[in-house]
Amino acid sequence: MLMVICSFAFGQATFIVQSVPDYTPVGDPIFVAGSFNGWNPADSNFELIQNESQQWVIEMPQQNQGNTISFKFTRGDWNKVEKGVNGEEIADRQFEYGNGDTVYFDIANWADQGGGGNSTAAENVQILDEAFYVPELNRSRRVWIYLPPDYDQTNNRYPVLYMHDGQNIFDAYTSYVGEWEVDETLNRLYAQGIQVPIVVGIDHGGAERINEYLPWINNQYGGGLGDEYIEFLVQTLKPTIDERFRTLPDKDNTGVMGSSMGGLISQYGALKYQDVFSKAGIFSPAYWISDSVWIFTSQVEKQQNMKFYQMIGGAEGEEYVKGMWNMHDTLAGKGFEETELRSVEIPGGQHTESLWRDHFATAYLWLFDVYANGVREHSNVTVIDVYPNPVSDYIDLSSLKLDQLDTLSVVDMEGVTVLKERAISSNRINIHHLKPGSYLLILHVAEKVYQGKFVKI
Repeated sequence: MLMVICSFAFGQATFIVQSVPDYTPVGDPIFVAGSFNGWNPADSNFELIQNESQQWVIEMPQQNQGNTISFKFTRGDWNKVEKGVNGEEIADRQFEYGNGDTVYFDIANWADQGGGGNSTAAENVQILDEAFYVPELNRSRRVWIYLPPDYDQTNNRYPVLYMHDGQNIFDAYTSYVGEWEVDETLNRLYAQGIQVPIVVGIDHGGAERINEYLPWINNQYGGGLGDEYIEFLVQTLKPTIDERFRTLPDKDNTGVMGSSMGGLISQYGALKYQDVFSKAGIFSPAYWISDSVWIFTSQVEKQQNMKFYQMIGGAEGEEYVKGMWNMHDTLAGKGFEETELRSVEIPGGQHTESLWRDHFATAYLWLFDVYANGVREHSNVTVIDVYPNPVSDYIDLSSLKLDQLDTLSVVDMEGVTVLKERAISSNRINIHHLKPGSYLLILHVAEKVYQGKFVKI
């Protein structure tokens, strides 16, 4: 009998954080979160201990020599993850196991403590509530809202897209692995003549993220509160948004979108509440985390016309890629037409915010195609010719014969207001300081709005 004996060399590692920012709150714990623990930011098994030298130390579990892990340090919440010297986002740390390595680290800044970072959110993004109460979970959550660039200029109503992991949607400063740039992307589409929706971003719950985004319990990672979280969106948050803002509240104009665990809960919520959502953006879905997602999907019947946009990176792993395609087939088997399903595999794409950012516009334009490509219905807007055009220094408004000009705005092709003046008394508008490019001129006169495009040379 031939016997083959295999042996593996195990590697050990000691991580030592030798310096943290001076403003780090006394008594706050420090954790390491990464690919080895499901990126749990407050895993008690990976809490560092402060030694006599005031350094933070952890003996990492053994792994095979040559294994590489990705990780970051936190203070127990992704809102309190480490940042770079200027408060910027930093790449995941990497470590390859050897034999008995001791590795030293310095933490430059924390996400929640300023650290020199500045918000990258566009002007038309606001925080609706820093602590919006979630009665279904008996806790509070920050909620963001993006309003289309013309929201304050019209009486129009808009579709609404609800997005999870709100920290990463609009602002690089609050993100922990980079932002989706949803606001910049939609502003750019708007400047190109495409209609854009209201977007509501709901922060994840930090250490509770998996619990809230997973409807079923996973013995290793947690879960079990997904129903309560989706009920919060449907029963509490959506009615509030519909009451406070000019929305199109029907199901045909309401969508939900997220990535990873956020993709999973988007698929679940859209299927469970087909009378509320008609569109789901499902990026890099974590279908692997529970077999119950397959049982649930097979048991739910198609009740309404829906649209499901699934996307995954080809480098995310064979199991994850296969899961997305299996879900496509499962939904098709439940009666959803191929015209209602779009599943995309991006060659070489990785499980990152940058992948989701780069493909957000494509997903939006497919999910909301009828609205996005429609003609803007501005009953009080009159299109005008701008003179001269192209223009180098001054725009001449004298030919318009306006009795009263309340406000003048100039918006660039990214949707950013670069000039705004009130109570204009002159017919000559100085735009000499603007960079060369295309712009939108918006004039408010009493109850009317005039718009025209011009090129600055």
